Amino acid sequence: MYMSPQDVTVVALLADPDAPTDIAQRMARVLSTRLADRSGQGRRFDVRVVSEPFTAGTEDPHTLMRRIKDRGSAEDWDIIVALTDLPLHSHGRKVVVDLSHEHGLALLSLPSLGGLRLQTRARRAVEEAVLGLAGPQDTGVEEPPRRQRHPGPFAGGRLTPVHPGQLGEEETADLRYVLSGPRGYLRVLLGMVRANRPWRLVPGLSKALAAALATGAVATVNSTVWSLADALSAPRLVIAMVGSVALMIGWLIVDAELWHRSAEGSPEARQKARLYNASTVLTVGIGVLVCYVGLLLVNMVWALFILNEQVFASTTREPMDATDYWTLSWFVASTATVGGALGSGLESDEAIRAAAYSKREQERRHMLQDDQGVQRMT
Repeated sequence: MYMSPQDVTVVALLADPDAPTDIAQRMARVLSTRLADRSGQGRRFDVRVVSEPFTAGTEDPHTLMRRIKDRGSAEDWDIIVALTDLPLHSHGRKVVVDLSHEHGLALLSLPSLGGLRLQTRARRAVEEAVLGLAGPQDTGVEEPPRRQRHPGPFAGGRLTPVHPGQLGEEETADLRYVLSGPRGYLRVLLGMVRANRPWRLVPGLSKALAAALATGAVATVNSTVWSLADALSAPRLVIAMVGSVALMIGWLIVDAELWHRSAEGSPEARQKARLYNASTVLTVGIGVLVCYVGLLLVNMVWALFILNEQVFASTTREPMDATDYWTLSWFVASTATVGGALGSGLESDEAIRAAAYSKREQERRHMLQDDQGVQRMT
């Protein structure tokens, strides 16, 4: 490993484009100072951010570690910490981080950190990785041999349920931390949903939203809809809401071909497919729920502006009050969501995928489709 002169440790944050680069750039503002304070040995750190798609074409940790090693061989970097928003798997486990103390490398999978406080968790994980890789300065104490290093701070505390994982003999990494159990599965799942940023689905479905808003505007001034809304009980309104949201979610997933089908029959491949599909359902579901709430509020404002209480009362034979405004807006939002599902058919599949997935996940799915196409041709 290259070592910089004058007690300055050069740390490169090699980040995939999009969200990982944003996270790396934000943490780089404070990382040098925090590392120097935590090191406590008079050591200085020079943190550099390099944004490039180092995961292109693969999600195998062993291959990625080799790429990172090759990428840093011509640079004056002491330590490389690579950040990706792809979930990584090895030997049936979900990888949190791969470390190579011999080469000063770390590969961190951001989804393994969960969906909450991602910036803080990522910064802490990078700090632990850098300090572990940097080691003590010239103490004369012999370091533990390769593959016999003691578990570091990743193995407990705030990163639970993380524990050391299995490594192959030919791997570049000499220490790996993985997630296990239901808590680990849930943590990666929420991290994948966070990486997909489901709130981006709202502006990404412009045609569907236009259809939904048009449906809602027309339905709000329809006297038949007034009568239906007035006659519906709360349980039926809930059923209408759940049904319309489920229809929208299912239509988007089927129409845009978002469902992941594994070409392999191994248990690990099926497990990964279930994880990807669960993240798709949650991502699209959150996006649709945000759209639904938005439609509800827009319909409420529209009803307050346009409806005439006397005309409404002559149709329903009851005076209009705040409950009627709420019930009507709620029912119309469900009706408009169904209209939005039909309008989503006007969106291109690529536009929906771009709105539903992170950049790395889009590339992974493109690669999977290409591989399946080649297999069908052969």
